Parts: sequence; structure tokens; C-alpha cells
Amino acid sequence: MDEKRRNVKNRWFYGLGTVGRDFYYTMVSMYLMFYLTDILELDATTMWYVTGAMTLTRVFDAFNDPFMGVIVDNTRSRFGRFKPWIVVGMIFSCIFYIFLFVDYGVRGISFALIFLVIYILWEIGYTANDIAYWSMIPSLSDDQKEREKAGSIARICANVGMFAMVVGIVPITNALGEATGSMKKGYFILALIAMGAFLFTQSITVIGVKEDRGIRSQTAKTTPREMFRVIFQNDQLLWTTVAMTLFMIGYVTTTSFGQYYFKYYYGNEETYAVFALILGVSQITALAVFPFLRKYMKRQHIYTLSTILIVIGYILFFIAPPGTIAIIAVAGILIFVGEGWIQVLMLMFIADCVEYGEWKLGRRNDSVTLSLQPFINKLGAAVASGIVGATVILSGMKEAKGPADMTPSGFMLFKSSMMILPLVLIALSYIIYRRFYKIDEIFFDRIVNELAVRKQGKEQLNDTVE
Repeated sequence: MDEKRRNVKNRWFYGLGTVGRDFYYTMVSMYLMFYLTDILELDATTMWYVTGAMTLTRVFDAFNDPFMGVIVDNTRSRFGRFKPWIVVGMIFSCIFYIFLFVDYGVRGISFALIFLVIYILWEIGYTANDIAYWSMIPSLSDDQKEREKAGSIARICANVGMFAMVVGIVPITNALGEATGSMKKGYFILALIAMGAFLFTQSITVIGVKEDRGIRSQTAKTTPREMFRVIFQNDQLLWTTVAMTLFMIGYVTTTSFGQYYFKYYYGNEETYAVFALILGVSQITALAVFPFLRKYMKRQHIYTLSTILIVIGYILFFIAPPGTIAIIAVAGILIFVGEGWIQVLMLMFIADCVEYGEWKLGRRNDSVTLSLQPFINKLGAAVASGIVGATVILSGMKEAKGPADMTPSGFMLFKSSMMILPLVLIALSYIIYRRFYKIDEIFFDRIVNELAVRKQGKEQLNDTVE
């Protein structure tokens, strides 16, 4: 198979793998908290235990990601480094996924402990899959533009999966709940559907993607000590991680409040599905045009434009009174278009740090480097879940049945957590990126060319020795 055909095939088979992944993951990352507060109707004491357990577990799991990266980097098999862990992680996480949407029949510390064990076991499996999946990108191509095409398609497919859940969760669970006589059963059945989608689309990636193994240099096995060197001596990777973690905390905090916003502030939960559909189409369209945008704009300029759109969107979102769906929709479109472009850029920044690390440190570690992508997502989700859980309890939303039960101070706390705090974090992320990130298009080409010269020199030296 020629290189062009392989690239096209890889883009789509790789990207399609994340449709089911994000459909499956979004039910946990965005709606598990709502399930606990509004479907199981856990009391405030139990929710404090669960919020603390979920936040700490996600933080702990995020910091475990680089260690999983070491394991993947050190894997040697006839199926490659990545696919064995994609499969193992997929199966292991599915075993425990379904138990996250079960009522254990107890409350208080007992519920929190059972939930904690199941959640940890689920995250162990998902981490293995997540690290292996995203760290495959640098092995598909060492060309920046080809990576951007593959990354854009992957992010489009991820957003298709995510927004399928966002748009569908209210009508689907309502329909299933009515059919079965229980909203708990409705969520349980949807979890089963999500699990099936995850297994199906990840199988497409495992079967269809072909790595370019000629890209990878023969790096010795990585020890935990080397892992710390790979991360902490790669200054570009560190600054990218700091900037993008701040961005993800803001992004996930806002999206996690979505269903609460339409139930307790807007006053019509059914409108959430329509709003989510508008945002989903907007963000997927933004991702689709990203490769065309790159023909005329540098990455830095796209990041600047994205940040401007997000700032304007948050300002409109904050000042929009309840019931003004047109203003809310415009604000949402601006925010999600900007955030869609930054999602692609984040993935590309981290992927380019693989070559930068090899150029600077003399060793290539795809999985350890790309483990910072799920680390960012998980740490962002961990902090966001803490913000959401605390806000729901402290604002009085936990006891409220609708907007009429909310106080002005409760509304202000809610809006500040959903809009002002994320805006501050996203703006700070942009400032850090502009100040410290140096791998532009010219610098990356120089890195790749110098690495090629080094590789050729080693091959010539080996031929001379032999």
C-alpha cells in the first residue's frame, strides 16, 4: 500500500475508533454527577463523600497516566505497542462501567466506599485504553500537516460521540425510564448501549490502523526514573501541560453544568437537547474546517482567534437573562467553535513534543509524552467535578426542584462557577501558551530534519562497524 492510501485509511480508521469511546466516556465525565444527584437523589452528606472520592480518584488516576505510558512504551509484541493495551483496557473498563450506574441500596460512607472501588477499577481499565489510543498518533506520520488531518478527524469523531450522548441523554433516558417505569433503569440501559458502541468502534481502530514503524527509533526500555526525565526535562511538554490543563478545567466545568443550567436556571430541561445539538453541529463544523483554516493561518493565529471567540461567548453567556435562547445559542456557538479548534491544537502541541523530546534528550517516548493528553483531560475533569459538586450543594441546587427554589445568591454562585471561573482559567491558559510555547512550524521542520540526519549518521556508523 502506498503512503497516500495508507494515510487516508489511517485517518478514518483511527478517528472512527473514538466515536464510541467518547459516547461511552461522556456519560461518566459529564453525567455521572447528575445521575447521582438527580436520579439516585443522594443526600447532601453522601454527595460530599462521593464528590471528594471522585475528585481525589481522578487526580490520582491522572498522575498514574505517565506510568501507564511507560508500560506502553516498553511493550514489544507482534501487534505493536499500542493495540494490545487498547484491547485490554477496553475490555477491563467495560466490566466495571456498568456498575457505576447501579443503586447499591445504601447511603453515606458505605455508598461512597463501594462507588470508590468500582470507580478506581473502571479508571484503571480506561486509562490503559486511553493512553494507548492517543499515543498512537505520532506513529501514524511524522508530517505536521498529516498529523493535523488525522487529529482533526479524530476530534470530529470524538465530538460526534460526545454530542450524541449530550443531545440524546435526556430524551433517551426519559423514554427508557417511561418504558421501564424507572429512570434508574433508563440510565442503566443507556450505559449498556454506550458500552456496546465503545467496543464496536474501538475494534475498527484495532483492525484497520497500520502504524508506520519506521518512524520510531530504537529507544531502550524506559524506567520510571527515565520517565521523570522525559517529562520534566521536556520544557515544551511541561508548559503545554500547564496551559492545557487550565483550559480543560474551564471547558469541562462549563459543559458539566449544562444540564443543571437548563433545569435550574433556564427552567426547561427539554431545551437542553436542542441547545446541545446546535453546539454539537457548530463544534464539529469548526473541526471539519480546521485543516482548511491551516492553509491560510499559523497555529498561533488560530489559537488567538479561538480565544477571542471564547471570551466574547462567555461575556454574552453571563449577561443573557433566562429565556433568551437566541443570545445563549450565539454565546454557545462562539465558545464551542473556539474550544473545538483549541482541542485540535492541544493534541498537535503534545504530539510535536515527541520529536522535540527526542531532539533534546536523545530518546523517543511516544506513550509517555502522549500520556499527558489524557492526564490533562482527567485532571481537568477531576477539578471540574469538585467545582460542580461543591457548587450544586452550596448553591442550594441539591434541594431545589426548579428555578423558583433558587435564591439570587445561589444563582450568582452557580453562574460564577459555570462562566466567570472558566473564562479566567482559559484566558490564563492562553497567556502561558504565548509566553512559553516555542515549537512553531519552522522550528518543528528543523527538528525533524536534524533527527533524520542523526538517524542517517547512526545507520552509516552501524554499516561501517559491520
